[in-house]
Amino acid sequence: MGSLTATPLPVVNLTGGPEALSPRSSSWNAVSKEIISALEEHGGFVAIYDRVPQELPAAIFSDMMRLFQLPHETKIKNVSEKSGHGYINKASNVPLHEGVGIDGATDLEECRKFMELMWTNGDDAFAENVNAYAKKVAELEQTVVRVLFESYGLGKHYPAHLEATTYLLRLLTYKKPDNDEDNLAFVSHTDKSFISILHQNNVKGLELRTKDGDWVPFEPSPSSFVVLAGDLSMAWSNERIKSLYHRVTMGGKETRYSLGLFSFRTGVTEVPKELVDEDHPLLYKPFNYEDLLRFYDTLEPKLKADHTVVKMFCGI
Repeated sequence: MGSLTATPLPVVNLTGGPEALSPRSSSWNAVSKEIISALEEHGGFVAIYDRVPQELPAAIFSDMMRLFQLPHETKIKNVSEKSGHGYINKASNVPLHEGVGIDGATDLEECRKFMELMWTNGDDAFAENVNAYAKKVAELEQTVVRVLFESYGLGKHYPAHLEATTYLLRLLTYKKPDNDEDNLAFVSHTDKSFISILHQNNVKGLELRTKDGDWVPFEPSPSSFVVLAGDLSMAWSNERIKSLYHRVTMGGKETRYSLGLFSFRTGVTEVPKELVDEDHPLLYKPFNYEDLLRFYDTLEPKLKADHTVVKMFCGI
């Protein structure tokens, strides 16, 4: 499965006010080249991003401690018709992992609905914090996706894509392994999203697989966000971008908390005709991401870990 290496993913500095990330800014072309190179060569990068106030994730991580201590019968109220969007219980193959999802987290009312499911007495601060966090990180996602569209000459299609984008915020926890448990907290996989953005507390655990098969440990910091290409962007880009395999391993004595913002595309995802030519023949049939999620659920864990699922589902 490859060795562990200390070689990091590319780091892209996205600090500064809104002007620094505007297409009209002097730095836009340079930043765009860094982002597109990182996604095409590595499937992701580490973004240094200072537009999320550090007190927001700190407050959410604190609240997550009591969230995951709630009774099981409370947490299972977090249901969704979309696979993987609700409560994820500890499973036999990932006993260290547990997660809840807030679909449409950039909408304050959706965050309040989730909050009211978990706490009958309410917790407005929690709802406001997760909503503010989701909106700030969504701005980062939108910058990355705009770069993709404009770099491929598809800028005129970006507004329609943005209109079709939905966001899932997942609150994730990984407990320390007991003496008789494996330290693999989440198996090797690619995300089914368009773009995933991961942020965590100071407990290490996330590992990223390079194209050479080596595993890269991520060194967390308050302003570091891991930006990953998912299967949707791999198919949409006709494999100019490859989705990035990652996993979580746990060591030490601390519980790990992580936030993941995942973007999805409603309706049909298909390769733009501009990305098909003699050198890039069409590789994917049109598909709906919810069908992709359902297909993913039918697969054995080894298939999920060793194969890019979107290629199995709708590859030509």
